[in-house]
Amino acid sequence: MTNVSIVLVSHSAKLAEGIREMIHQMVGDNVQVAAVGGNLVGDLGTDPKRIRGGIEEVWSDAGVAILVDLGGAEMNSEMAIEALEPKRRSKVVICDAPIVEGAVVAATEASGGSSLAVVRATAEAVGR
Repeated sequence: MTNVSIVLVSHSAKLAEGIREMIHQMVGDNVQVAAVGGNLVGDLGTDPKRIRGGIEEVWSDAGVAILVDLGGAEMNSEMAIEALEPKRRSKVVICDAPIVEGAVVAATEASGGSSLAVVRATAEAVGR
């Protein structure tokens, strides 16, 4: 059985890596997590190509849930999803959830084998 994967998109590489470390310590290694932070030159920012690379790195046929820190990260994540082949686009969602809490509960849900829809709903419930 393949679990839903997680992509963390932050303007800060250190923030994305820290959240990934937290997930692995709290949830374990049953869920693949990509940390995509910073722009192409290592400064603060996000980049659609790097985000797409993160999606490809942890690709799962069960789906990929993306969590973002700010609006620019969401916009670039949308662009990265659009660049995917059509078959894969429907298996990638951006969760409207706080990046830290949402990522931890999404990974916890994913580690139990939940569907992409359930992982997304669980993450988004944190923000309500």
